[in-house]
Parts: sequence; structure tokens; C-alpha cells
Amino acid sequence: MADNDNQRSYAVSISLPDEQVFRNLKNAKHFAIDIGGSLAKLAYSSTLQRRTSLVSEEFSEQEGAGCIYQVSEEDEFTNRLHFVKFETRLIETCLDFIQRHLKGSPLKDKVIKATGGGAHKYRHLINSKLGVQIDKEDEMQCLIQGCNFLLQNIPDEAFSYHRHEKPEYKFQGVNHNVFPYLLVNIGSGVSLIKVDSETNFERIGGTSNGGGTFWGLGSLLTKAKTFDELLELAEKGDHREVDMLVKDIYGGEYSSIGLTGDVIASSFGKATQPLKDQESCFREEDIARSLLLSISNDIGQIACLHARMHGLTKIYFGGYFIRGHPLTMRTITFAINFWSKDEIQPLFLRHEGYLGAIGAFLRGAEENDESGSQSYTWGENYARSSGLSSSQQSSNNWKRTRSSTFDMLELDKVNARDHCPVLLDPDTYNPDTVDLTKDPDAREYWLDCFSHTVDKTKGLAIRSQANSPDVKERANKFKDSYLDRLNGLKENPCAYGSLTVRFLLDTSSHLLRDFLFTDPYSQQKQTENEHALRSLSSRLKFLDSMSDTDRPLNLARGLLAGNVFDWGAKEVVKMMESGQEFGFSEALDKVEERPWLCDYFDAWRERLNRAPHRCAVVFCDNSGADIILGLFPFVRDLLIRGTKVILCANSRPTLNDVTYNELTILVKRVSEICPIIDKAVKEHQLMPMESGQESPCLDLRLVDQSLVKAMEREKADLIVIEGMGRAIHTNFDAKFSCESLKVAILKNKWLANRLGGEMFSVIYKYENPVSEDNRDKQC
Repeated sequence: MADNDNQRSYAVSISLPDEQVFRNLKNAKHFAIDIGGSLAKLAYSSTLQRRTSLVSEEFSEQEGAGCIYQVSEEDEFTNRLHFVKFETRLIETCLDFIQRHLKGSPLKDKVIKATGGGAHKYRHLINSKLGVQIDKEDEMQCLIQGCNFLLQNIPDEAFSYHRHEKPEYKFQGVNHNVFPYLLVNIGSGVSLIKVDSETNFERIGGTSNGGGTFWGLGSLLTKAKTFDELLELAEKGDHREVDMLVKDIYGGEYSSIGLTGDVIASSFGKATQPLKDQESCFREEDIARSLLLSISNDIGQIACLHARMHGLTKIYFGGYFIRGHPLTMRTITFAINFWSKDEIQPLFLRHEGYLGAIGAFLRGAEENDESGSQSYTWGENYARSSGLSSSQQSSNNWKRTRSSTFDMLELDKVNARDHCPVLLDPDTYNPDTVDLTKDPDAREYWLDCFSHTVDKTKGLAIRSQANSPDVKERANKFKDSYLDRLNGLKENPCAYGSLTVRFLLDTSSHLLRDFLFTDPYSQQKQTENEHALRSLSSRLKFLDSMSDTDRPLNLARGLLAGNVFDWGAKEVVKMMESGQEFGFSEALDKVEERPWLCDYFDAWRERLNRAPHRCAVVFCDNSGADIILGLFPFVRDLLIRGTKVILCANSRPTLNDVTYNELTILVKRVSEICPIIDKAVKEHQLMPMESGQESPCLDLRLVDQSLVKAMEREKADLIVIEGMGRAIHTNFDAKFSCESLKVAILKNKWLANRLGGEMFSVIYKYENPVSEDNRDKQC
């Protein structure tokens, strides 16, 4: 009977198929575990092998005719970090599962990082099952390191909860200045930790009434046996049937001391009153809700009092008690706001339960970093990230969300990143122009737009790997997964943070990679690059024939014309696939005459008459005509003026955007045509660099660290951002401490109309932070 109960509870705790819970377990390399009194959280890294497109300058004689580079499929090995939670009492069952599914014995005689109260208790069990040695890490250190990592690296990790607002969640971005703060870790008990820096923190309080109390008392008072079952009961309950309210004592509110009639005066207070039918009066749902509110209120009040004592204005809640449960967040938020008079901000975490496991894993990763450089970090994989529950969902939907996606977190290894050093205020910078959670019309349009284009993406994915026997199966899985995500976002737009066009684009890219489509546009990009390169010489001769007065406008028009060629724009794709001739000259004809929709060109032209910029950082967009016929002539003109240029491209492929690997080859090919570019490259006046991005948009909170250092070293004084994704969907409102130029042509009719323009309206936005001119009226 006990075995059956264990199996039933295990199924509740981990309800997905095994291969979906412990993904890529057979290739796991490093493990860390956080073992609490109630729940254990496992972190492990795995090596993923997949096919990826590789550009190369090496050709056979037959292949080399007319080619600027060769595209081939190669094996790529990447690292991914996985997280899984399970009930601590089932640790032996889970260890047995891990042992059975590991490929060979990769952990034998290795060290596993462990933290939490159970790290000592279960060390011999873990050693006997997996053959590893246990290296115990301090629990508080791991919690703080994990929390700091999430706040500083994962966009929209932290959020506040607002019951009466739409949306009810307000997310923080990546915060590089998080200190000081109070971390309230709610596990079986509660610890309150004051955090002043990465290494300076102190446990300043706690309480024994935490998640274990709710689970334990709930199990005694109701028939529920699991944490999730108790939360489900509480969601259906009415605490007023059990709790004594202020109005039950005073007949209404107690206004002289600021208590409304609905405030709880005594948790379970009505249970002391004589009842006619003692057995049937108190429902289990009401009891569970009263218990949840009692514990949540007390935690909120204790946290608030400690924060006020130490002068802290931010409280982050971690552990595994909250689980994104709206009722719990609502109660804690009310308590903090009530006792602090809205002076202290309660903040919750999307991945609250994994702080200790993340910290333990990172400590192990630091020790295993043979180079000692720590030249990498981890970024969230949206294809397998967790989602928050909506307070508008039914309890059944809430239960389904809790038992499936909420407990899943996967991170991909990426180069170390930092914020762009010329952002005017990195802490308030928000890359996204529109938050779709706050704009229902825009949300409806973009979700439908991406739903209608998924078949096009699927077709490209199939053609990019036409010889693969399972390509159609994987492409269909991509389509189904993306449509399922989009449909989920229609019901719950806040599930993964602030819903933006950037997130929708990035999710598509992540899902494509998850189903082994790393660069569906590789052949298309190669063809367009080769075609555009053949026209570059005549384009440069045409520009050189112009007067100094006329050239700046023609450079700008060329930059805009090149930006038309965007395979992420539905209307443009229809035009390019219509069968009619559509080349660079036709694109030039699409560029409207001035004045443009957003027209700062006169200010830009006037700036060109003054001293040259010291160093321009240019973020490029599409392959083909965009970079070769539009951007390279623009960059060439900056070089002629004496400006050093850092030319930035994506680190990983997305849509038809140029990647860093492609850019380095294109620079060489352009150098063979243009002596000015060739000289600039040789003298290090033109430097191609990777941006650290893998998106059609641009998030300047997460820029490749090498690029950040180069910008600081060269004292960059001009930022040029090109394209709809980078300059319209993101960064349109971004403010910089140096001059900036944002250039795009609107290739989406709905968006153009939204901005007061038409299809192919122009955005040419130059801003100088030291100028006194107010040009807002022009844009």
C-alpha cells in the first residue's frame, strides 16, 4: 500500500513523461542539488549535439565559381542547464531513475555540489546511487548567488503583483544594480537575508511558519496530501467562513485605527464558536484558504518589519511556497503594502524555487572553469522556460499549469554579457517599444500575425534540410509547439514576462533550434549576398560621382532601400516571391520622398559638417542588399570622414539577419572591391564584432562583453541602429549618453498605420544628448 501511495505522489509531483522532465539526461555532465525539508531541486548540465549551418571560405574548384563562401551542415556541441524539482521523500526514486538513464558512468568518482538541509542527511544515499562525492555548499551563499544571477541575467525574472490592474503582473528587466535588498526564502521554514553586495549578506531573521507548516497543518486538517492539492483546495475556498473578520467583532470597520471590515481579525476565529452541525460546517476548501492566508499574512508582516528596521525598500520572495499562485502573492503584497504604507516593494520571482540549486551549480562551474576566465554565462531558453499562472484562470487550468510548465527551466550557455556602456540609464532602459500585455489591439494583431506566418517558417525549415529523413516530422513539431505557445499567450499574455514582439520572434528562433533548425535562411542569405556583392562596385561609383551636398541623402536612401529586404516582413516576402523583378533599384523607388514620417535628416546632415565622430558602433540587420549595398557604403563614408567603426552582427542566426561569422567573410569580400574598406580593415579602423544577440531585435542590456570593452576602449560617441526589429520594435525610445541614429523603413502596413504612416514610411531619428533642440514634434 505504501509503495502505491509513493507511486501516486510521484506521478503528481512529476506529471510529465520521463523524457520531458529529465531532458537530455543521458548526456548529463555536471550535477548540483538543493535538498530541502519538503522539496529537492536538481540542476544538471548536458551536452547537446545538433546539426548547424557553418560558413566557410574553403571551396573545391567546382564549388568556388561565383561563391563568396560555402554553407555546410556541421555537428555543433552546446551546453544546456536543466532544472527539475521533486518531493524530498522521493529522492531515492529519482536517484534510481537518474542512475538508470545516465549514458555510461559519467559521474563515477566525480564531485556533486549539494546545498540545503538535506545535503548532509542524504550524502551517503547519493554516493551509493551515483558513485559521486558530495561537496556541501553553504545554503545562504547558494541562495544569494542564485538570486543575484537570476536578477542580473534573466529578463523579466522579477515582478510585482497588482490585483486590480490589467495586467496584474509588472515585470522588472535585467537589473544590474540590485543591491541592497531583502531576500525572503520560504521553504519548509522562512529565512530573511539582508543582501548588500555579491559577497556581503546577513541572515537577520526568520520564522518556523513556512511552506512546511502549510503543508503539514493542511495535511492534518484536510484530506489533501500534496502541496499542489492544498493550493487547489485553497483556490476554491472562502476564508470568511472560518476566519473572524473585523466586522464580525465591531459590526463594521474600525476606522479610527485604519481597519476595514474585511480585514482578518483572527485566523480560524470562527472555529471556536458553538455550531449546530459541527461536522458539516467547515469545508476543507475554506480551511485550506484560511491556512494559506494566515501563513502568507504573517510572512508578509515579518518581512516588512525587518525591511523597515534595516532601511530596505525591496523584498524578493524565493523558495517554493509561492509558485506563482495569485492568491498567495495577493496576500503577501497586501501585507507588505499595508504595514509599510506602500513604501516597500514586494517582488516575486518566476523561478523562485531554484535559487539554491542555481547557486550550487554556479559555484561548481566556477571551480570547473579551467581557464579561470569566466567568459560565459547562461541565458534563458524560451522554448523550455516556465510560465506564470494567470489570476483569471480557473482552478483546473491553474493546476494544469503548476504540474507542467511552471517547474521547468532551461538555460543555454552563452558568451559573457553586460549592458551597453553608452546607455543613458541602464537601470531604467527598456528595450521594447510596446508592451503587448497593456495593448489588447496590438496583442491580438501580432499573435494572429505570427500564427499566420508559421507555415512559411515551417516550409523554409524543411527546405533548409531537405535531405534529412525526419525533417518534416521536426518541422511539424516546431509548428505545433509554436502555435501552442501563441494560443497560450492569448489566454495568459503575462505567462513569460512582458509580452513583446521581441519575445514572439525570439521564441520562434529558440523553438527552431530546439527542433534542430539552426539556420533555415542560410542558403537564402548566401544567394542574396552573392547577388548584392556583384552590384557593389557600380553602387560605390554612383555615390562617388555625387557632390558632397547630395551624397548624404543618397547614402540615407540607400540605407533605407537595403532595409526593405527583410524576410521577416510578411508584405515584403509576398512582393519578393511574386515573380516580378524586385531588386535594389526597385527598393529605392519604394523609399518615399521627404519629409519622412520621422525626419531628423537635416539635423544629421548638419552634424556631418562638423568634426568627425571618434568611434561609431553600427548594429547591422539583414544579409544581402541591406548590408552590402545599403550599410557598407554608409560605413565607408564614416571611414572617409575619419571615424573608426565597430560593425556589429548577431552571434547566432535568426531570420535572414547577418551573423558575425558571415560578416567577417563579407568584410573580406568587400575589401577586395573597395580599397577604402580594405585599408580600414588593415589599420583596424573597421572592426567586425559579434553583438552577443541571437534575435531580430536588440536588447542592449545583454551585449557581448568583448564588444562592451571595445566600446569603452574606443570611447564610442555614435550608435547607429538599423532595421524595424532593432530600431522600431526595440530601442525606438532608448536614450544614450552619446549621439544616436535609428534608421528603418516600415514594412508592416498595420504598424505603419499605427504610427501615422503608410507602407514604406521612413524612420530616420538622429538624437544628440547635448543638443538643446526639441525635435519630438518631428517623430
